[in-house]
Amino acid sequence: MEEMTIGRQTARRALVPRWLESAVFYQVFPERFCNGDYGNDPAGVEPWGGVPTRENFFGGDLQGIVKNLDHIRAVGANTLYLTPVFTAGTNHRYDGEDYFAIDPVLGGDAAFDELVDAVHRRGMRIVLDGVFNHCGWHHPYFEDVVEKGADSEYVNWFLVEDFPVASHPVPNYATCSGCAYLPKWNVCNPDVREHHFKVALHWLERGADGWRLDVPYFVNDAFWKRFRVVVKDRFPDACLIGEEWRSPTRWLHGDMFDGTMNYGVRDLALGYAATRTADATVTASAALALQDQIPRHAAPAMMNLLGSHDTPRLLQECGGDVAAVCEALGLLFAFPGAPMIYYGDEIGMVGDNDPGCRGCMLWDQRDWSVELLAAFKSFTAARRDSVSLGRGKLEIPYAVGDVIALRNKTAKGSTITLINRNSAPTVLPADVMPPQGRDLVMLVEGRLATPPTHVFGDWLAVPGRSVWVVEEVR
Repeated sequence: MEEMTIGRQTARRALVPRWLESAVFYQVFPERFCNGDYGNDPAGVEPWGGVPTRENFFGGDLQGIVKNLDHIRAVGANTLYLTPVFTAGTNHRYDGEDYFAIDPVLGGDAAFDELVDAVHRRGMRIVLDGVFNHCGWHHPYFEDVVEKGADSEYVNWFLVEDFPVASHPVPNYATCSGCAYLPKWNVCNPDVREHHFKVALHWLERGADGWRLDVPYFVNDAFWKRFRVVVKDRFPDACLIGEEWRSPTRWLHGDMFDGTMNYGVRDLALGYAATRTADATVTASAALALQDQIPRHAAPAMMNLLGSHDTPRLLQECGGDVAAVCEALGLLFAFPGAPMIYYGDEIGMVGDNDPGCRGCMLWDQRDWSVELLAAFKSFTAARRDSVSLGRGKLEIPYAVGDVIALRNKTAKGSTITLINRNSAPTVLPADVMPPQGRDLVMLVEGRLATPPTHVFGDWLAVPGRSVWVVEEVR
């Protein structure tokens, strides 16, 4: 397939899938979500709920996700994002050994087909994690290089400096971030590129709705530009979302990704609500600066998040303060793009960074935070019912001290999210809120509340530790 540089086809490839405008992602780390079939447990599996390490297994699988899709949907998510599911040796599976097979300990290909069918029957979508920078030490192609050295037919699939291949004391081959068990693919090799493109198309043909792409900054841009052409020619409605921790701009010109993981939103939300290292004015400036880095067409495809498998848990970051979580959620859902919920954050799971953030999902509802679950549901319902929340242009009409007001403005209407992180009630100009509006969310100290209706002249009373979302009625 040769890339067209002009005409309708190129324009179509640059479009962001429309379904992302209403997407709410729910990220699942499959090994830790639910053990739905004990028959495919790996050797040495530990009892569910034990202390997570980087090496142990608890038996989570795709059947467990199928059994709990209704929970995900009840939270208000409509798009499932799975960390890698292909055959690998670790619990995280970023060390792929067969990109064309679902790991047997996750249920194999049959379980994947069942999951895709169950997701689509519920009107949901499923996005897979693509690891095209590196594979695992035990990938058969790399094992062939280890065994045969320069005589291996796959010697140019990797970047080996010398023979024999050695992993210690320092690998003599290119790796991902120095990890000896993660040899780096040579994506300049046409055979490697063709392998990766076949993988991408294979799983889209099997029913996946898109890809989240791991560490794209370790792969050259030419590969990703070609990757987009190959995918979008066959599946124009598939999403392509890159992992990015810094500025997302370089990826969003319509020739590589639709959007990126937006860790910038996490940084500013936690700086305001959790650590309180930034006041409302600084947070407003950071939010508007981040918006300026994102081309308008790409905004709906930004995967906005407060936590993931690579960060400490949200409630942990907030020091166990449910109200702070709600304040961060207010910022998350107001920022243009698609919010993402990391499994278990909605019920108040805690844990430090990897491996602590990858603990087993709690299924005993006695262990759940009722307040947090209600808060998450209130925000996802507001996004579902609103024509403007988290969409269009973000404006910030008020940001003073502990109080910030964020306006989402679209051609169909506008929404104001008002957040007061101070424990004391605050007054602010009444014209910050629309003169006529419908209340979508009202939380006080993390609990659902009745919105205030009293205005004192030109001033509005705002309860302490509150989040108030109102959509303008036209």
